[in-house]
Amino acid sequence: MNLLLLEQNDIVEPADGDVPGRAIIRGRRLKHVQDVHKAAVGDTLRMGVLEGEMGTATIIRLEADVLELEYTLGIQPPEPLNITVLLAMPRPKMLKRTFQTLAAMGVKRIVLMNTYRVEKSYWQTPWLKPEAIREQLILGLEQARDTVMPEVILEKRFKPFVEDRLPAMSEGMRKLVAHPITDIECPRQVAEPVVLAIGPEGGFIPYEVERLVEYGFECVHLGQRILRVETAVPVLLSRLGC
Repeated sequence: MNLLLLEQNDIVEPADGDVPGRAIIRGRRLKHVQDVHKAAVGDTLRMGVLEGEMGTATIIRLEADVLELEYTLGIQPPEPLNITVLLAMPRPKMLKRTFQTLAAMGVKRIVLMNTYRVEKSYWQTPWLKPEAIREQLILGLEQARDTVMPEVILEKRFKPFVEDRLPAMSEGMRKLVAHPITDIECPRQVAEPVVLAIGPEGGFIPYEVERLVEYGFECVHLGQRILRVETAVPVLLSRLGC
């Protein structure tokens, strides 16, 4: 945890200009401060307010079950990555890590979509419950020192999504689909907004690629090696924009 992220219900007194705020922390974050930071009263921590600014916090009380902080703000969160990720629903055990990676790398809109090679059972995982998604995104934000929560959209039907909602979602953006069977290399450091489609293990089937191309997507590759989704995600994002 590189950033102690406060939520509104943690705040006892909000910071106001030069006047410090006060917050009380319990649970997982308290344990991390105790066990990992090994902090003590008087120590200073990097902190931020969810959907707000970042700053520093000084520990004014630290007990077994409570951490009280005095904090100041004034630092803006990092710029978001101007990439919308369309991700074929991965295996549930990979989903948690992928959410954390996407949040840590600055993606602010994530669309989990169904494709032919996505097992139907994947959509039944408890890791898709809103509270479970939120927990993993928070962990990614804490890792990267960010405060802005990504939006997650679930699209369980490929064809209606691509035909009815994707055109408006991707209007004015460069559209790319990661697909190994193409001669075009994935571009580097793209300045314009991007919509990036990443398939499941085994890739998109030809029909899905054809539909995406029909709606303006370019097929791009990362070279001769075929990567797992959990590896391809950070590689693609780093190449395109980080």
